[in-house]
Formats: sequence, structure tokens, C-alpha cells
Amino acid sequence: MKVGILTAGGDCPGLNAAIRGVGKTLLLKYNAEVYGMSSGFLGLIENDYKRLEENDLSNILTLGGTILGTSREKPFKKAKNYLEEIDKPQVIKENYQALGLDCLVCIGGNGTLKTAYRLSQEGLNIIGIPKTIDNDVYGTDYTFGFHSAVNIATEAIDRLHTTANAHRRVMLIELMGHNAGWLTLFAGIAGGGDVILIPELEYDLDNIADYLNERITKNKKSSIVVVAEGLKRDKGKSAARYLVKKLSDKINQELRETILGYIQRGGTPSPQDRILATRYGAYAAYLIAGGNYNNMVALRNDKIVAVPLSETAGKLKLVPQDHPMIERAKALGTCFG
Repeated sequence: MKVGILTAGGDCPGLNAAIRGVGKTLLLKYNAEVYGMSSGFLGLIENDYKRLEENDLSNILTLGGTILGTSREKPFKKAKNYLEEIDKPQVIKENYQALGLDCLVCIGGNGTLKTAYRLSQEGLNIIGIPKTIDNDVYGTDYTFGFHSAVNIATEAIDRLHTTANAHRRVMLIELMGHNAGWLTLFAGIAGGGDVILIPELEYDLDNIADYLNERITKNKKSSIVVVAEGLKRDKGKSAARYLVKKLSDKINQELRETILGYIQRGGTPSPQDRILATRYGAYAAYLIAGGNYNNMVALRNDKIVAVPLSETAGKLKLVPQDHPMIERAKALGTCFG
């Protein structure tokens, strides 16, 4: 049995743990040959790969990034010019067959899993593993990488509390999340954010200003506003900078913004993400050994299950407006705009 593994899209903590989970299980339990594709789908297009042995998978559990490298190559995307006019899906299919692969494991987020599904429609045997700090992959309770990012973002909010108190300021911190506010919601609550703004919920600038001014009248030294980067706003400005500009004339306190950026995606994975990525990887190997292809491994009610790629491809998991965490936070006095 020959199995290829690739990591595609943005990096996040836990990728190496997932590679290790798949690879070691295939090697030690199922006596398979394992090949690591370089730089996501680009490795299959350029036939750039390496056979992985057990030693290659040792001592990588705690490492951030990915030993295979990654890219945002989208093989089904239409070429921009004639120089790129090659049939990339066909090239992938030919290289897959030439290597004699029985299955390709695609570790990634929504874009990666959509591509994986389309490759399965081309006749390739695929297993998907969901990763992203946004936690917005449809069909699973959690993606690995999410909890690590929540830890990092929460620590950043914790640190902002001290400087906000010292200077009596309103501090705005912008977190990642183009469409989904899971990271902002979890980190905002964990970090004691006073205002939490996510893309799924409408907000009113006057409501936010009234809330912050009321805190000032109650002699609150400072306020923390946690905002997702995908918040609806004028184009051309970051969400945090937009809010600072719009709120400055409405608030009787100094405002400052912090954009956390790629720090959220870097570094060593949390213990929770190491465990989840390992569980995903081992279960992926189990599905491959049983010939149960064209599925994504998923976490549902703390059980690892298989979800057909057809059910998750092209869909986003957004925060429901009536999510229990929102209701509980509102009961504590948190403003959601």
C-alpha cells in the first residue's frame, strides 16, 4: 500500500502532529509506504516528493509549521495567462498514478478540502484532515490549530489589559477570521473582552460607543474590544483601525488598536491540538487501510468519525447567532455590538 500526504493552504500549529499521526500509523501498523508531497498540491504538479521513514516522523510532534512545506496552489483555478495553461488536475492524476499511490491524504482547510473533493471526482482516492485556526470547516466540531490560536490570542488580550489599565484606554485587538468569528468569540470570552465583534452579528457604532462611555461613567479604568478581521466595514482599512476612526469622536477615552496578525498561526501546538491532530491522523490511516476513501475525518461529540467529502466541500461553519456562548457572555454584560 502506497499513501501520499500533503499539507496545503495557510500553516497552523499541529500540522506536523497530523503528519506524524498518519505516517507512523501507516508505517508501523499497516506496513505501508508513505510519501510526503512538497509544498501542497504543487508537489504533485511538479512531482516533488520524498519517501518518509519512521525517523523522518520522529521528534516533530511539538514542532510548528510543516516538514512538508505548504502553498496556496489551487490546481482547479483558471490560469491567468497562456504560460500557465497546463491541465494541472490531469498532471496531478498522472503523477499520482505513476507513483502508484493507493490514496492521497490532504491536510488543510476549506480550500484544500474543496480541491480534495474535486480530485476525488477525478478518480483519486482521497482522505481529508481538517485544519485551520478559524475553526470554520463544515462537518467537524473542531479543527486542529484552533485551540493553539485561542491560547495565543487570549494571552495577547491578557497583556493588553495591563497596559489599558495603566493608561486608561480603550484597546482594540484584531484577530483572524475572514468569515467566521470562532477565534474572536472564544478568545474574547477567555480574555475577558468587554466588547466582542464577529462577522456573523450585526453591530451599531452608537451602541458600542454608549456601552463604552457607560463603563467610563462607572469608573472602569479601561475597556477591551476584540474584533474579527472579517467584520463588515469600509474597504481598504483593517477592522480595528476602522473602528478606532469611527469611535474616536464618540468615546471620552483614548483608543488604540493592535493587529495580532500571523503570530496567531505560529509556534508550537497546544497539547489539545497535538492530541486532536494525532487522533485525526491515526483514524485517517485506519480509513485508508479499510478502503474507506473520499472521506474527511472529523470530531463529533468527542468521537472521531468519517464524513463524506461531498458533505463538507465548499461549505463554511459559521457561528450561530444564538450560540450558547454568546448568550452566556451577554448575561455577564459583554457587548456584541
